[in-house]
Amino acid sequence: MERVIKPSKTLSGALRLPGDKSISHRYGLLGAIATGETRIRNYAPGADCASTLACVAQLGAGVERKPVKTADGQTVEDIVISGRGLRGLTESAQTLDAGNSGSTMRMLSGLLAGQNFRSVITGDESLQRRPMRRIMDPLAQMGAKIQATNDNFPPLAIEGTALRGIDYLLPVASAQVKSAVLLAGLLAEGETTVSEPVTTRDHTEIALTQFGANIARAPRRTMVRGGQALRGQRLEVPGDLSSAAFFLCAALILPDSNLYLQGVGLNPTRTELLDFLASLGAKVQMLNLSEVSGELIGDLHVSRDGNARLQGGRIEGEMVAGLIDEIPVLAILGTQTQDGLELRDAKELRIKETDRIETVAQNLRRMGAEIETLPDGFNIPGKQTLKGTELDSFGDHRIAMAFAVAALVAQGESRIKDAGAAVVSYPGFYDDLSRVSE
Repeated sequence: MERVIKPSKTLSGALRLPGDKSISHRYGLLGAIATGETRIRNYAPGADCASTLACVAQLGAGVERKPVKTADGQTVEDIVISGRGLRGLTESAQTLDAGNSGSTMRMLSGLLAGQNFRSVITGDESLQRRPMRRIMDPLAQMGAKIQATNDNFPPLAIEGTALRGIDYLLPVASAQVKSAVLLAGLLAEGETTVSEPVTTRDHTEIALTQFGANIARAPRRTMVRGGQALRGQRLEVPGDLSSAAFFLCAALILPDSNLYLQGVGLNPTRTELLDFLASLGAKVQMLNLSEVSGELIGDLHVSRDGNARLQGGRIEGEMVAGLIDEIPVLAILGTQTQDGLELRDAKELRIKETDRIETVAQNLRRMGAEIETLPDGFNIPGKQTLKGTELDSFGDHRIAMAFAVAALVAQGESRIKDAGAAVVSYPGFYDDLSRVSE
């Protein structure tokens, strides 16, 4: 699918974003091993989270999509999961397919490691190139038996077995690895503790509590006791802050923008983006704060006055973990700031769905922009003029959406090759972008 994006003068209006991917994955997995029914509203609509539902359905959990009328007369869809209990999943007759979703593969592996059957989980060509050693090592310490291609890459063959609790220090901050170990800890004998060098998103810890698990938390440290039964819940997923990032950055590069994003998840472990934008001089307000299913939620109002420009910035050290998913679109924003954007300590970007340092650089250069790439980041000068051209998503949803934002400020129209990659996380992205563009 090719998409033509024309320049826009400004962004204005209001949007309600699709459900948060990270939270949706966790609710789907925990609902499958809970006792009773779990009903999830605003479950993320993208292909990644659909992969999680497909996998748990293959493992015996009931999964239904039910249309529901809301109080204001709108029809929404609830995901209803009939859980099988902590050890009630059953062996799949077929290989489990995580599609493009590293979240599905890594977190589900934690649950499968402690079952009493064998599983094989694979993914698409992109996912099969992504390293899994980071979950295999701690799970092996718990007693897991996992085989992988070259002892690192999918498919993963997981021989379920009895697990033992461990005290594990993450060598690199990763919410997915932390979650895989904690989920395995539910099935392990004794206590499992995970410590992290940098605070990462805590959606797993919140979700475990919502499902009735008793966990102990301290700064950068979480403990879960094995054998705890979970209970099915009614849950609502906040709007996805990572999806909001594309609209926030678009509004900040187009003059006289005035945009409201409603019902966005504002979990404090996820708001590094808002802090960073504020450090550049951006005007982003948080309004109507409340709590939904244990998660902080609210509206975001972003505006840009006239021809005001943002300052430049630098992303490094502990900041990287909190901004890793937003870096492609922040690179676009960096070209329009006064002093540009510098990125360091982000080698992790090279093993995402694509090498995002290189795919960002290739597309920016096609648009006539300057960028210096480094092993762990890049330098992007500010005050650059972007030219409309043919761009490539390289099959990466965040690259597709980031360069749709770049096309809004370019001189002349742009064509994005394989723009359909956005369906992985945000099927309605281009329609929503058109709706608020002028």
